[in-house]
Amino acid sequence: MPLVLEPPEADKGDIESLLLGLKANKDWFEQLIITNSAVLLRGFDVKNPQDFNEIVETFGWEDIRYVGPAPRTHIYKRVWTANEGPLSEFIYYHHEMVLIKESPKKLMLFCEVPPPEGGETPIVPSFRVTERMVEEFPEAVEEMEAKGLKYTFTALSKNDTSSMRGRGWEDAFGTSDPEEAEKRAKALGMDMEWLPNGGVKTILGPRPLTRVFEGRKGRRMWFNTVVGMHGKELSSATMADGTELPEKVVKRCGQIIEEESIQFQWEKGDVLFLDNLALLHGRRPSKPPRRVLVATCK
Repeated sequence: MPLVLEPPEADKGDIESLLLGLKANKDWFEQLIITNSAVLLRGFDVKNPQDFNEIVETFGWEDIRYVGPAPRTHIYKRVWTANEGPLSEFIYYHHEMVLIKESPKKLMLFCEVPPPEGGETPIVPSFRVTERMVEEFPEAVEEMEAKGLKYTFTALSKNDTSSMRGRGWEDAFGTSDPEEAEKRAKALGMDMEWLPNGGVKTILGPRPLTRVFEGRKGRRMWFNTVVGMHGKELSSATMADGTELPEKVVKRCGQIIEEESIQFQWEKGDVLFLDNLALLHGRRPSKPPRRVLVATCK
């Protein structure tokens, strides 16, 4: 993992040949993503956001708009920048939009500018985290599963690109009208508390600890963001009834996730397809420049 697909012949790496191949084998390729969880197209002449967008649109998958704290910029049609937070910071492992009612099934990443050092996008088989957590902390997992989880996150009004969680609520909800923002938040399954400084505290819950998705061998995915949000400056994670999560359980979970992580070095033109229902992903600290673009699909 990831499964790497390269041009069958030296002269078949152009974008036109790639698009023809994908169009002729759409069902096969989609099943490949589910079977392998991650598929990397490498060695094809994918140059820019326009090429990447054509690849994304080849499959006819419905677009899903990103909702979350990461600062992002729209580039072209269905293409956005990945998290624009400081490259020196580690973006913790997560399923994309794991807290929203409808998460994307597929996440596509395009490496336009590979970093000179670091900047990997590590991936983690989510079911392995569940297996190991159940093995080490059966009672704690059972309690969290039974009670469900509650999360909070605090956002400013405007974007703060100096933080990897600096997306303001106006950008996140696509409006500067508080009433409209509340409606949109409610539709996504979250409540809001307005703060004196113009920011907002979002409350999400109850949310499940694990999920089982069709076509993935009945595996329980560690479909939460407990480690990423527990006890942080702008966020919290507790059980849905307010019970605090055991510190040692959260700490050990973070260690297990890291132990199960898989990484590869980005190369220019790489296009990575991730099964967002099966994999956690993150971002290692990087030296600049690094430019990875993203698209999300239902």
